[in-house]
Amino acid sequence: MTLQKKDFIEVEFTGKIKGGEIFDSNIKRDLQKLNPEANPSPIIFSLGEGMFLKGIDDFLIGKEIGDYTIELTPDQAFGPRMAQFVQKVPIKIFRSQNVNPFPGAVFNFDGRIAKVLTVSGGRVIVDFNNPLAGKDVIYDIHIIRKVDDQNEKVKSLIEFLFRRPLNFSIKDNKVIIEVEKQISKFVEMFNEKFKEMIGLDLEVKEIEKEVPKEIQ
Repeated sequence: MTLQKKDFIEVEFTGKIKGGEIFDSNIKRDLQKLNPEANPSPIIFSLGEGMFLKGIDDFLIGKEIGDYTIELTPDQAFGPRMAQFVQKVPIKIFRSQNVNPFPGAVFNFDGRIAKVLTVSGGRVIVDFNNPLAGKDVIYDIHIIRKVDDQNEKVKSLIEFLFRRPLNFSIKDNKVIIEVEKQISKFVEMFNEKFKEMIGLDLEVKEIEKEVPKEIQ
């Protein structure tokens, strides 16, 4: 069975720097080298839809279910290192957040991850490049199966788009997602994405946000 664009597949994978260390995996024996407490599981994604690295998508489209070793250049993986992404940040920015920058520290700047390179006087040099930028990487991919179940497809897409699981049901060619009122309009914006990728319309059902019992 040849895999096509938009097919959902379930995979196990390990990514490592060429000639070096593992940086990501969802295989227990490999991920435990990064985090001994990890309890990973296979992932499900749609080919060619930006849910995984484009270089992986491009390689797997047209392939059969099986095992593959894929070598990617920086342009195919995490991009080249960009000198302009190494920037000076006034130390007062850190102090206003009550944090102390030091070389090697990693901070989140409005959704952009940056690593502190040096601290000198009132200036901090930070690197906004992806830590894997400029590196050749290798992925070992085991394709477990093609996913045909609509519930599995919807679950994977929800978790990819919204970074958390949401309650949903499928009825009359619609995905009905339950969300808090404050994010319902945001979720509705993805109607075309659900229609394009899964062939189902999206309906949003507003629910009351649960209040923790200890403060009720």
